Amino acid sequence: MIRLYHVPLSPFCRKVRLTLAEKRIEVELVEERYWEQSPEFLRRNPAGKVPVLKVESRLMSESQAICEWLEEAYPAPALMPRDVDARYEVRRLCNWFDDKFHDEVTSKLLYERVNRKMQGTGYPDSRNVKFGATRIKYHLDYMAWLLEQRRWLAGDSMTLADFAAAAHLSCLDYISDVDWDRHAAVKDWYAKIKSRPSFRPLLADYVPGFPPPRHYVNLDF
Repeated sequence: MIRLYHVPLSPFCRKVRLTLAEKRIEVELVEERYWEQSPEFLRRNPAGKVPVLKVESRLMSESQAICEWLEEAYPAPALMPRDVDARYEVRRLCNWFDDKFHDEVTSKLLYERVNRKMQGTGYPDSRNVKFGATRIKYHLDYMAWLLEQRRWLAGDSMTLADFAAAAHLSCLDYISDVDWDRHAAVKDWYAKIKSRPSFRPLLADYVPGFPPPRHYVNLDF
């Protein structure tokens, strides 16, 4: 029995879900209102964060650690290259999106527009929203620069770096905060990821009170 405690519009949870689905690992999804910090959830993860993956009696937290554990426990299909320098590049880009992109964009757009209302912590801070809307352009430009040199973000094969980026962008696409017309290379890259069977469960997510735009589920967007 494998169980994932998650929230639908968490990029960190989505990265783990993509990894599980790509490796065709059956998992039970359990939505967790982590912000309520219930004693039961804190026993599962004292950090009070999702995702949390339960494999038999073992509990694992932190999305990158979970994904790399899955990569070692279920090596096929491979989402990390064998070459040590190539593995470094994958980890560097995962950290780029889970740290820098998250801090500058995801937390300023998704968390302000959606999480505040869900968690009852007030109204969006327009300064944060404006900052995130500006910074996402920089990140899309950087992705386009990478994709001018490579087939995928970290190299010539799809890796965890692509899943990390797609997890963040898919959450932002759910609230129409990605300008897909800015770079054709980025849009084409996302279309490849979006068309994979492992991505379909994400497209089926629905957050009450926040209907996705019509293009969200459209593969030809």
